[in-house]
Parts: sequence; C-alpha cells; structure tokens
Amino acid sequence: MSNDSTTRGYLTPVGDAPLYDLDLEQQVSQWILGITGLPAEVVFIQRLDPQGQVPQSGVTWCEFSISVVPRDNMPATVQVSETESQQWGWEDAQIHLFFYGPRGAGTVAMFRDGLWIEQNNRELYLNTGFALQDTGTITNIPILINDIWVRRYDFTVFLSRKIIRTYAIKSVLDSNVTITGD
Repeated sequence: MSNDSTTRGYLTPVGDAPLYDLDLEQQVSQWILGITGLPAEVVFIQRLDPQGQVPQSGVTWCEFSISVVPRDNMPATVQVSETESQQWGWEDAQIHLFFYGPRGAGTVAMFRDGLWIEQNNRELYLNTGFALQDTGTITNIPILINDIWVRRYDFTVFLSRKIIRTYAIKSVLDSNVTITGD
C-alpha cells in the first residue's frame, strides 16, 4: 500500500489527526468538569457501553453526547511544501448536555455563563481544536428514573473547528518532458 504520491495506490493522512470518539469525549468531559466544578464520578458520556451507574436521588450530575458533522462545502487542498499537501476543511459539533438533580438548573446556568470566559474557551481549543460558536436555550424536562421524577435541564453548545489533514503528495518541480512548438 502506498502512502506517498511517488507510487501507485491509496494515500492516507500522515502526522497528527483531529480528536474523535473516546479521545474527544474525554477532553469534553474535562471541559465540563473544569467549568462546573462537578466531581468526575458524576459526569457521564451518554450511551457509553457499559453505562455508568446512575447517581442516587438527590445528587446533581451531568451526561453528554457529541455530534460532529462536516460543513457543506468542499475542502481546500494546499501544497505546503515539496513533499506535503494539506486538506483544509471545517467541522461543526453539537455538545448535548443533560444536567440532573436538585442543583441541575444552577449548575447548567453556571456552565453556560462559564463558556463565555476566554480562558475556558482557550483550554477547549488547545485540547480539541474546537472554538465556541453559540449556545442554545436551557430547557427543563423532568424525567422518570427508577420510579422517581428527577429534575433534568437540557442544553446544547455549538462548536466549530478547522480540520487539517496532511498527505505525502510531492509537488512537480521538474519533469523530464520537453515541450516544443512550431
């Protein structure tokens, strides 16, 4: 299998790749923990297998999920050196957060307000490449858990990042072709 443009075959990116999956979820979890001050044992990734134990009644906790989608446009390809080309594109992400428990409203409001602090945004950007774009509305949707009604507050955060993938595509600087004309 080829991994540069000097031989026939498919090319795969070289170098660092953007965070996805569990790596991205762990960084977002740290972001939530850092802004809310909640202990790590009460912040969960939604639908993770195996799912963590739901905290007892009376405990404030959070779960979240991440949706990452590319923007509707073509990526740009830029030759950055004699041996490498980069593909530049943009992705949007939605972080869906669900805060539960007796202090859920206060915790989600504190999180929402903390999102607009530049230092909090900088940490997220340095760890994931994502920057804050906007936030949604906090919605109160109580839920029945283990036959007990629990306060739940839903909130969505909108993020964006530039994706750069590097490929070993060599530039054509010299050829063995001679062009003649009449």
